[in-house]
Amino acid sequence: KITENAKKSLASLKRENPRLEPTLAIIQARNDHLIQEINKNFAEEVGLRVIHIHLPEGSSKDEVVDEILRLNEDPNVQGLALDLPESLYTSKVLNAVKPEKDVDGLSDVNLGRLVRGDAYDCLVPPTARAVMELLEDLGGKTVLLVGAGGAVGAALQSMLQREGAATLSCEWKAPQLQTKLHHADVVVVGSKKPDEIPVSWIKPGTTVISCSPDLLPEKHNYGQENSHTAESTVGSLAIALRMQNMVKNMERWICSRKYKKWDLRCLKLQPLSPVPSDIEISRAQSPKAVDVLAKEIGLLTDEIEIYGQTKAKVRLSLLERLKDQPDGKYVLVAGITPTPLGEGKSTVTIGLVQALTAHLNVNSFACLRQPSQGPTFGVKGGAAGGGYAQVIPMEEFNLHLTGDIHAITAANNLLAAAIDARILHENTQSDKALYNRLVPVVNGVRGFSAIQLARLRRLGINKTDPGTLTEEEISKFVRLDIDPSTITWQRVVDTNDRFLRKITVGQANTEKGFVRQAQFDIAVASEIMAILALTTSLQDMKERLGKMVVANDKKGGPVTAEDLGVTGALAVLMKDAIKPTLMQTLEGTPVFVHAGPFANIAHGNSSVLADKIALKLVGEKGFVVTEAGFGADIGMEKFFNIKCRASGLVPSVVVLVATVRALKMHGGGPNVTAGAPLKKEYTEENLQLVADGCCNLQKQIQIAQLFGVPVVVALNVFKTDSPAEVDLVCKIAKQSGAFDAVPCNHWAAGGRGAVKLAQAVEEAASQKNSFKYLYNLELPIVEKIRIIAQKVYGAQDIELSPAAQSQVDRYTRQGFGNLPICMAKTHLSLSHQPEKKGVPTGFILPISDVRASIGAGFIYPLVGTMSTMPGLPTRPCFYDIDLDPVTEQVKGLF
Repeated sequence: KITENAKKSLASLKRENPRLEPTLAIIQARNDHLIQEINKNFAEEVGLRVIHIHLPEGSSKDEVVDEILRLNEDPNVQGLALDLPESLYTSKVLNAVKPEKDVDGLSDVNLGRLVRGDAYDCLVPPTARAVMELLEDLGGKTVLLVGAGGAVGAALQSMLQREGAATLSCEWKAPQLQTKLHHADVVVVGSKKPDEIPVSWIKPGTTVISCSPDLLPEKHNYGQENSHTAESTVGSLAIALRMQNMVKNMERWICSRKYKKWDLRCLKLQPLSPVPSDIEISRAQSPKAVDVLAKEIGLLTDEIEIYGQTKAKVRLSLLERLKDQPDGKYVLVAGITPTPLGEGKSTVTIGLVQALTAHLNVNSFACLRQPSQGPTFGVKGGAAGGGYAQVIPMEEFNLHLTGDIHAITAANNLLAAAIDARILHENTQSDKALYNRLVPVVNGVRGFSAIQLARLRRLGINKTDPGTLTEEEISKFVRLDIDPSTITWQRVVDTNDRFLRKITVGQANTEKGFVRQAQFDIAVASEIMAILALTTSLQDMKERLGKMVVANDKKGGPVTAEDLGVTGALAVLMKDAIKPTLMQTLEGTPVFVHAGPFANIAHGNSSVLADKIALKLVGEKGFVVTEAGFGADIGMEKFFNIKCRASGLVPSVVVLVATVRALKMHGGGPNVTAGAPLKKEYTEENLQLVADGCCNLQKQIQIAQLFGVPVVVALNVFKTDSPAEVDLVCKIAKQSGAFDAVPCNHWAAGGRGAVKLAQAVEEAASQKNSFKYLYNLELPIVEKIRIIAQKVYGAQDIELSPAAQSQVDRYTRQGFGNLPICMAKTHLSLSHQPEKKGVPTGFILPISDVRASIGAGFIYPLVGTMSTMPGLPTRPCFYDIDLDPVTEQVKGLF
């Protein structure tokens, strides 16, 4: 009956979870083939997979524990049982089993729950349960446990007492054994009876059950003819109940993997006035341990990889686990055309999620880009938000994080090295010599690697035996014939190093005169970073890495990373970088930090994967807030047309960040320069400048409306802003089509200062959404560029240079014409001229060049000149950055 019920329950679980393969591992350290056979038969009948681990008889506790610890970490094993000699059933061995895998219920955790009465939370030891199944009407009876100590004995005592029985316990050699046996109504034998103990000590009519693990089921008749006897069926029954426990464990395992309601403990903030420096604020808050945060938001232990105390990688397996969980609402934070000082998009993003979660009790996640070391040590400083709305610890956020940018640097430069090395070897070797080295004889056997076979198929050569290729086929296979003048792949370093903007490589004698001009870019400008931000899986990333076009061959065809045979190696270097990094805000709400593509030549948004995972974790009523680089004309447009196409996600709301300072600049105010004091126009009330500058805000609202998404304007309030200026901006924003416009004070007050913004976002997200893309991918490249220039920037038309037109023709011919467009343009103006503020009109947008990131999946036209390697100023930020050698605290980041 027990087996049949377990079988039905498991069949039901498998119907609901078709990929389920419930696996029970049994560690056996004694030669008992019969027990093994019974376990196997019962498991097969129920529908379980059983792995028997045979340890030699006489194995030590440590050897058993080592095997237990290995199986604890095996994700394919959901239950673990032990068949050991009595001497090995020790606390050390039993408690080595993870409580969630302990189908025999013998660990202290399971036993404690049983004794406490938490029947749902525990698994009852099968032997104890078998005894209870065999006994009836125990109320008022005396039950004696003989030689039944340890975990099973403790479990039995607890269960018997709960059924109203009086329980006694003693060993076989106890002096009072005869007396106790004489008074017992039921005797449970836990170990083999010594020969010197006569059966006559047991009174007539006593029920006797033997549950010794050293005894096979056998009949025991005690007392006289009229005594009540019990067949010792405990052995088989216990094994059946073990399988039932395993099924119950599977139910719990499946339940544990379902979406869980958050149980988040937010951190209290006590804002000070005046507001201290960002680093002081960060240091004053004690962050939660990241594993605690992970558990609070429903992540499983096997889904996180912890880096120190405050950050962890999250594995992509979560997406499969929660694939049926509805997504939350998707919010993009963009901005008006900024001043060189920035208008606080990151701060708004953090303030908004702190308000939603810590003050409105709504699940929310912030998804941010990882800052480059370039601005951290150069001009801008970090990118963790600021004031009382930031990611903590901010020095962890701004320095290295979990090494993703280093992984990108390593992968990028491996590919760069492969390109130059291949050119050298092709220029200095015959076809035969190249072939012998590319396909060497190893241990007497010659064979193609998987990536070489793929290249052969692309060349139309359907052969797998290296010995069967013709001379012509060998030549096609070994020669990429890279045209050095067409190489677009550059080396990268994550430092602002202006002297690497143009370099010469190949000057050593060993390179045999193959000298060429090249350059370094900053690491975040690498196409690999753009791929990391747009990929949707490890497989997708690998395919994108392979598609990266690094040059053309001498016939004008594209040469890819796959052609160079380096795809697998790149994927290996990026295998950890693909996992988003979990951190927290000052108020203890969760943040994903992942990817940081350049917002000029790439799309300037954090990763698709972080957004997808966060949308599952927040639940249907939750919010994921992510940030786009620069103004709405650049970051937001690319978010919608590139990132949303890659992810398939639909945005719910755009939060458009504005400041009175930036609006005054657009209204004709004097230049704003980083590091220079603001002019009085920016620190004194000037309603006319504000009103004139709102044209830029109106234009950015209209850009968002092109995509059919409701807009909430977040006015980042500074202490120099007057109430009249704030009111004027909010009034004009609403008149211009914004769903709402809200002043925000989160920099000084934390989440509490953005509660009204959070409420406006909630309300806007409940509106009907009519999201649409700006252009059809099937349109010609030039037409897509023209649509962006005219509809987004307000240009009259575009003008392509001969070089740009030539590249457009080449990419179209090579089959890349259907990719989205990623405009590389200054962020300081809607036009291509940084000094043109407000809303420039009537201009012709010049396209100086057109390049392609085929792996990332976009074409990027260059508007004017674009620097992909920033330089250090006269006085970089590093003058203020220091380390306390005693406390190891970082100083001077802000």
